[in-house]
Amino acid sequence: MCNVNITFCNVKFTFLIVVAGAAGLSGCEIVPRSTNWPDSAAPAAGAEPAAATILPASLSSAPTPQESIAQSRTTAIVRAARRVAPAVVTISVRRRERVRRRSFFDDYFLPFRETQGHGSGFIIGEGGTVLTNHHVVEGATEILVTLPDARDFDARLVGSDPASDIAVLALDGAADLPAAPLGTAADLMIGEWTVAIGNPFGGLLSNAEPSVTAGVVSALGRHIVPGGDDEGFHLGMIQTDASINPGNSGGPLVNALGEVIGINASILSRSGGSEGLGFAIPIDRALKVAGDLARYGEVRRAWLGLDVDAVEADGFGRSRGVRVARVTPGSPAAEAGIRAGARLVRAGKNRMATPLDYAAALLDLGAGDRIELAVDGMEPVLIEAQPLPSVTAERVELLRDLEVVTVTPGIQAERGLSSTEGALVVEISELLARRTGLARGDVLLAVNNTRLGTAREAAAALRRTQQRGRPFVLLFERSGRVVRTGLLEWT
Repeated sequence: MCNVNITFCNVKFTFLIVVAGAAGLSGCEIVPRSTNWPDSAAPAAGAEPAAATILPASLSSAPTPQESIAQSRTTAIVRAARRVAPAVVTISVRRRERVRRRSFFDDYFLPFRETQGHGSGFIIGEGGTVLTNHHVVEGATEILVTLPDARDFDARLVGSDPASDIAVLALDGAADLPAAPLGTAADLMIGEWTVAIGNPFGGLLSNAEPSVTAGVVSALGRHIVPGGDDEGFHLGMIQTDASINPGNSGGPLVNALGEVIGINASILSRSGGSEGLGFAIPIDRALKVAGDLARYGEVRRAWLGLDVDAVEADGFGRSRGVRVARVTPGSPAAEAGIRAGARLVRAGKNRMATPLDYAAALLDLGAGDRIELAVDGMEPVLIEAQPLPSVTAERVELLRDLEVVTVTPGIQAERGLSSTEGALVVEISELLARRTGLARGDVLLAVNNTRLGTAREAAAALRRTQQRGRPFVLLFERSGRVVRTGLLEWT
């Protein structure tokens, strides 16, 4: 034993140091007594304070070596994975696909084949609401969801949005399921920890528990241009180096607090496997899309009434701003004084360098939201976004299973149509689509060579053919091309 005196800020403490050994004092803790004595227990003048009291380790708060090691192993990543993994599911789908397709007439003659696919998702409601990617469930005829505890549920597609690559599923007969805690991507910091959770091998592994990989936020606001067989753009994405592999699509990207901040969607890879370039859809956008799909069955997107083009880049391939190509008369942009030919340099907090930057800003904008646009040569203007013109336009029912709206300048700009008149198909049943060859987004231009200017003219023309029971031919625009059907008959 030895006495050691240590003085801090003129306060003197005396410690009794005990060297543990054969006497059996191993695991004891030394606790100094306070020099702030109560009056009744104050020592005599000049007396030394009593020595420290030795307490057994079982009575102290200090962890044992084993407990310290266990605590050091339970990192933030471990805690985050434990918090979210019970809500991560495997999604198995069956699809019925045609062998090949050259025109819509092939729908009547070409055979189908059965295919299967796998992906991931996560539960966001105790009643069994599941978020995943659109491309995971696209074209599915059957959807099966498997929980980490191996329970299976048949899933129903609530809605799906190709533009944002988000889909919402409902689990039949589910209740009291684990739900993933949700966070936000609005305050993400480059370099902070991320955890990607999913099922990269689908049902090929021996159990249904998801896989976990870790990394950091590598970048924010990334735009991914499709390549190869990919379709569509991924805009405003979170980039992470946490390994994301095929089958991880639809699973959650999680922060160190165990909150979902994104939905894993895609990778950039030369080999087909993870190369540290993974991308996730921000959870804020996903929840907005999911809310619209649940309420309306579609996404209610915003419209400002202007289109943009790229501007010429400098010698290093850099560009500043985008050129306003068109402004629709009567639109929010027109009323704010924005004119074609102006250079748009910022939309909200997003700087404009390519047209994809503008498209990304619109993707996160809802009808009624306000956004500030900065245009060279004028003060920034605050614009209130409106619903898409095709949403607010008067719908005309041509037949019981077919609804159209009149093409207006706003709808032409919204849909990128070549036609300045005609009737845009906004609703059509599957049966009528098979009979006529029409689809959502087509523009009816003529019936039996009779030109159609409005939705009402289209309704009248089709009703005449139906009443007389005569064959008819349709002329319509699809994807910028004019298509003429063969001779059709009402049955």
